[in-house]
Amino acid sequence: MLNTPTLVLGDAHLGVASKDAERALLRLLRDMPSRARSLVIMGDMFDFWFAWRHAMPRTGFRVLAALADLHDVGVPVLWIGGNHDCWGGDALMAETGAQYTLQPWIGSIGPWRAELVHGDGLREVEDAPYRRLRRVLRHPLAIRAFGMLHPNLASRVALASSHTSRTRRAGDEGRGLLAVGTRSLSAPDGPNLVIHGHSHVPMLRRAGAGWYANAGAWYLDQQYLLIESDRISLRAWRDSGEDVVLHSGERNVEEATAEREEVLRRI
Repeated sequence: MLNTPTLVLGDAHLGVASKDAERALLRLLRDMPSRARSLVIMGDMFDFWFAWRHAMPRTGFRVLAALADLHDVGVPVLWIGGNHDCWGGDALMAETGAQYTLQPWIGSIGPWRAELVHGDGLREVEDAPYRRLRRVLRHPLAIRAFGMLHPNLASRVALASSHTSRTRRAGDEGRGLLAVGTRSLSAPDGPNLVIHGHSHVPMLRRAGAGWYANAGAWYLDQQYLLIESDRISLRAWRDSGEDVVLHSGERNVEEATAEREEVLRRI
C-alpha cells in the first residue's frame, strides 16, 4: 500500500530530455517531502538504462541520488519499469531503495484500488509486432550478449535504435491505452484507478467505474499526477512552486454528486 498524497511521474527520458526539464525534475524531487508521502515512476525515467556488472550509465546520476535521498527520509518510491529502462532493475533498487517491477502493479494507493502498468505492448493489434520483439530483447541470452559490449558502444547502439519511440506522442493520441484501461475499470471487482505511461499523452478521464490517468511525458510537458485520498489531479509544474491544476476529479463521483444535490435541496 502507498500512502497518499502520492505523486506520479511519467516518461522523463533522461539522456535526451533538455537540461531545463532535468533541472525541473530535480527541483520537484527535492521538494517531494513537502508535497507527497509516496512517489510512483511510470517507467522510461531514462531514455536508455542498462546495468553492467561493474558499470552503469552516468546519465541521470543526480536524479538517482535524489531518489535515494527520498528513500532515506522515508518517502517510498515505486518504479514501474518501461521499455527504455527495463534492463537492470536490481541495480536501480540497490542504488535508490525504490521498489522496481516490470509486472503490472495492483494494490492500494490510500483508499484507491489501483492498477499501474507502463503501457508498452498492451494494445492487442497495434502492438503485436512489438510484443514479439520484446520477447527477444528481454530474453536472458539477449541481455547477456548485450552486456558483453563495451558500455560506450552499447549506449550508442541503444540510443540510436530508440529514436522513434521517444520523439513523438502516440499516433492514436492515447486512445488505445485508454480503451485498455477502460476494460479494466469496467471489470467486476476491478480497480477504480488505472494509470499508464508510454503514450506521452497527458490524460485524466472518467472511465468505467473509476478514473483513467496518464501523467504524460515529463521531458515534453513537465506535468504530473497527484493522488489524494478523495481526488486525483493532473498538474503542471511551475518553478514558483504554485503548480497549475489542469484537471481533477473526485474519487467517488456518485457520492460527491449526491452530496451536492442534497446541499442544493436545502438551499
